[in-house]
Amino acid sequence: MKTALLALATTALIATGCTQETQNKIGRSLQNWTGADGVLEVYAGEKLVRRFIKIDKLTTAGATQGAGARPYRFGYGVLDTNQNGVQDNGEKKVYFEISDYSTNYVFYGDPGS
Repeated sequence: MKTALLALATTALIATGCTQETQNKIGRSLQNWTGADGVLEVYAGEKLVRRFIKIDKLTTAGATQGAGARPYRFGYGVLDTNQNGVQDNGEKKVYFEISDYSTNYVFYGDPGS
């Protein structure tokens, strides 16, 4: 019990000494590790054209040369072909990519989970 309290106190002290940017990076790494069970909706104008459910995380692609990032995000999720928000028979996990130049998508945590 004392060891757990000491570890918790040490973590709190380290977190308060970090910059906001460092705290955000730590938070994102924890969220990426634990998953978000997210939903990604892709729109054409006001019409929903694709929905992916059960997404663990969206990841920014790293450059193969240099230290920059590529202009897209990728992930794995179930393609919800009938867009009912539930994985039905025949709906499988797929790989997808979303361009950073696109503004027609929304990613959010599944409110039903």
